[in-house]
Amino acid sequence: MKTKTVSHTLEAPPALTDAQREHLAELVTLSDESIDTSDSPELSDEAWSAGVRGRFYRPVKQQITARVDADVLAWLKSQGKGYQSRLNAILRREMLASLKPARRV
Repeated sequence: MKTKTVSHTLEAPPALTDAQREHLAELVTLSDESIDTSDSPELSDEAWSAGVRGRFYRPVKQQITARVDADVLAWLKSQGKGYQSRLNAILRREMLASLKPARRV
């Protein structure tokens, strides 16, 4: 698979050309009704109800120091790389399991 290197700098983007400025000025004068939105139709209530909130949400990680039994740590590390992520997954699974009964009420 080919990869493409992307580099970022703190330099300002290139200045707009006169033609680009004119085009933007024309767009500003358009009324909302005259904008063609046919390629992006409005979603129905049914479509919105099927949406999933937080699908791409990644919780903020917080560094802690925790004491874990040596045999538990050895078992986690014996599973290979990523033992901290596995520990987090185990804790999350238990947290969610404990929250389920509270949500049913």
